[in-house]
Amino acid sequence: MQALANFYRGLTLKPQGVIVVLAAFLPIIAIVAMGPAVPAMIQHFANDPEARAKVPAMIGAPGLAMALIAPFAGLLVDRYGRRSLLLLCTALYGVFGAAPLFLNDLDHIYYSRLLLGVSEAGILTVVNTLIGDYWDDQGRKNWLFLQGLLGPFLAGFVALIVGFATTVQWNGVFLVYLVAFPIWAAMFVWLFEPKKAADKGVAIAAAPDGPKTPFPLVSLVQVAVVTLFCSMLYYVFIINGALVFREVGVTEPQNYAAIIFIPQFFILAGAALFKLLSNQSHAAQLGTFLSLMGLGLAGMGLAQTPAIMAGALIVQQTAAGMAVPSLINWTQTKFDYHHRGTGMGIWTAAFFLGQSQSPRLVHLIDANVGSMQGAFLIAGCVALGGAVLALVTSVATRPQVVRA
Repeated sequence: MQALANFYRGLTLKPQGVIVVLAAFLPIIAIVAMGPAVPAMIQHFANDPEARAKVPAMIGAPGLAMALIAPFAGLLVDRYGRRSLLLLCTALYGVFGAAPLFLNDLDHIYYSRLLLGVSEAGILTVVNTLIGDYWDDQGRKNWLFLQGLLGPFLAGFVALIVGFATTVQWNGVFLVYLVAFPIWAAMFVWLFEPKKAADKGVAIAAAPDGPKTPFPLVSLVQVAVVTLFCSMLYYVFIINGALVFREVGVTEPQNYAAIIFIPQFFILAGAALFKLLSNQSHAAQLGTFLSLMGLGLAGMGLAQTPAIMAGALIVQQTAAGMAVPSLINWTQTKFDYHHRGTGMGIWTAAFFLGQSQSPRLVHLIDANVGSMQGAFLIAGCVALGGAVLALVTSVATRPQVVRA
């Protein structure tokens, strides 16, 4: 209890931190909320012969828009500031997210989802930029840890609400997007523009008090490549989990849900592991994430029983809990105030590009090797190769101890 009390006392800018954590979850709702609603929507649009293809495409539309728009959102953030863009994008999120409550055409709903993705690109880019602006290194780690810890609970809560709303009416799921408006109100009251705050003498971690530095192109390329690589591995199980479990005899949805129920909670262990390793180098953190991800995916690829696969899933889910906070924490160190928006825009684009391309690559490997388990095994080996490279980098860049 004392450790928790000390942790809470160590948190700075608490209202701003809570708002940032909640706002960062808004783009995730676009994926989490829609899953339970898919059957109801396909049934409602049964007269459309392409409904089975259009409904899944509608779910993935925001991620596609985010991958395309986020870099431009980052440029706007650096040029015009953080707060105004975040307020605008959050309001539009509520409007476009809830728009299907008044639409009854799948094509129109798809377009509204693309516009939702545009607003999400702005939200996630600004929120991640503010994490670097408001807090120093330790403060970032603390709030990223809390973000990773609360995410699974928020996702479960949203899924519960969506399940109930969908039974009431086919488009009841879209009511959940109205949560953006109270979050917008909280942003309006508590969030502040870092540059204006610094000009007024308010102490923040990243006051823009120096001249504009040259654009860090090398860092931008590093962030794009590493984030895309990690994101594609991150989504291997999320998108293909049910398919790989089928190959060890788990074919019923209720049995699959029961088997993965407990392993999914190990995402929390991953968030805790990120906190434990927060004082290690970023290469060590990413190396640990990739090691666990590689062992988990390869273990599922080699498993011959559901029990062994569930054990490997525990390792993979622990890695998943480390993924986002480790990547964001590392990316924050690559850019100063003047270029942080652009950097986080590229991070957002790379992460959601990975979301869209991961299933394509996995199914290409599946088709070539003849099994989803084979694809998981190859993905695991690739992750372990990345882990070796990261850990070697960690050792090579470790400060040398000078002996007298």
